Amino acid sequence: MEVPKMKIELGDIIEYAISVSPDTANSEIDQLFKENINTHGIVITKSNKPVGIITRTDFYQKLGSLYGYNLYISRPVSLLMKEFILCFDYHTSIIEASEKAMNRGSNELYDDIIVTKAELLYGVISIRSLLMTFASVQSQVASSLNPLTKLPGNRIIDENIQELPSKEKFTILYIDLDYFKTYNDVYGFAKGDKVIQETASILQAHAHQYQGFVGHIGGDDFIIILYDWEFDKICDEIITTFDQSIATFYNQEHQNLGYVIAENRSGTLEEIPLVSISIAAVSNQFKNFDSPDDIVNFATLIKKECKSIKCSCYISNELRCS
Repeated sequence: MEVPKMKIELGDIIEYAISVSPDTANSEIDQLFKENINTHGIVITKSNKPVGIITRTDFYQKLGSLYGYNLYISRPVSLLMKEFILCFDYHTSIIEASEKAMNRGSNELYDDIIVTKAELLYGVISIRSLLMTFASVQSQVASSLNPLTKLPGNRIIDENIQELPSKEKFTILYIDLDYFKTYNDVYGFAKGDKVIQETASILQAHAHQYQGFVGHIGGDDFIIILYDWEFDKICDEIITTFDQSIATFYNQEHQNLGYVIAENRSGTLEEIPLVSISIAAVSNQFKNFDSPDDIVNFATLIKKECKSIKCSCYISNELRCS
């Protein structure tokens, strides 16, 4: 399962970059490395756009080769620089940059990565710094997952919701289960946990097809964030899959009846329907939202309406009932 990560960008851990032009003499590069003993590499730029890098190790290996010093010391750094460089925009996530950096060839694996802003040099990040931050982020993510479903919990959900007002298109699906308390009362919490895990798997499977984010708010409450306005199909698919699956969590008698006889919230015995799923859909297609709170408050109103329907359904501008 691919887990959405904490929103830490390369720009948050940027380091100062020494840069020179391609025609800079190697004697000047030598002096820069001697004056900056902690510098791993020097970026080569044209009009402040990165075109190469020279690392400390490569530089002194080439100067130290037979005739290397006499051959190169007075000549331009362009003769020694690596033209294969890994550049990222400063908004790139730590995770994406780490994965691509570690997929480089062995000769470039430990080179600094170059960070740009509007395609101009912004700074560099050492592999050590990148991987230490990566490990920290992964640790934070692991601690933020719901222990039952291993889906992102409220901390990561909140991060994603905070970004929504700035998105051109988005749809949030607030999802919860109806009559789940009765199922727990009749079948026990262990089987109830299995229902929650199955629900999480269904949501993940369908959201993945639409590049959606899935989070577990807690209990039987979930969220899917889509970066599009097309949501009717995924809602129909989720409902169809869920209704087919949930029946298998009941014994044959309850499957045949289509309900269980149990106490309601008032303590009176009644026919309680099998667990169903409700989806409240909120998009910015026809309504603008100024803040994340506006989104959540509006979704709460739709969710109440959806919960009043005694079957699996979703509500946005239209009602769909299985």
